[in-house]
Amino acid sequence: LSAAKELVEGGEIHVLTGDYLAELTMALLFRMKMKAPEKGYAVSFLKQMNDVMGPCLDKNIKIVANAGGLNPKGLAQELQTIATELGICPKIAYIEGDDLLPRIADLQNQGEAFVHLDKGISLKEAGAMPITANAYFGGWGVTRALEAGADIVIGGRLADAALVSGPCAWKFGWKEDDWDRLAGAYAAGHIIECGTQATG
Repeated sequence: LSAAKELVEGGEIHVLTGDYLAELTMALLFRMKMKAPEKGYAVSFLKQMNDVMGPCLDKNIKIVANAGGLNPKGLAQELQTIATELGICPKIAYIEGDDLLPRIADLQNQGEAFVHLDKGISLKEAGAMPITANAYFGGWGVTRALEAGADIVIGGRLADAALVSGPCAWKFGWKEDDWDRLAGAYAAGHIIECGTQATG
């Protein structure tokens, strides 16, 4: 929980990012949302933001995270409540649209079989009931939110590297066909998200 504060206090940074989601996490957030529909997001993020939202505003540090999980809007509302209690006014954006669960039947009717990568059988053949179904979003929604003046951008299933590529495209004015620069940001994002890929 102290990591965000350590980063904000520890040196010059422009964007504080955080990857809060894994496949297991999505299942846990689903269970949380079943008990309390207004939840479904990473609650640990709220504690961190209580500590750093003010200092980030003071230092003009943007915050980008996929902590919204299954309820980005709900998390954004909770952040607004905390900001009000702290007496600060950050511009908070949230990105929705990754949750495909309500559209599963419609997508199947349109021909999407949702074939299991290992077993080669469709979701319908498996007879399984999915508990989450999310599309991974890239960084362009983050870029646009930052361009629109957001101080904090909350997403659901943003790809881990999108947490770096989105802010980079905003900060450096990259275009959607700046492939080499984007590739560098994606490599950095993957290494930051899963450090053992670099350290062994």
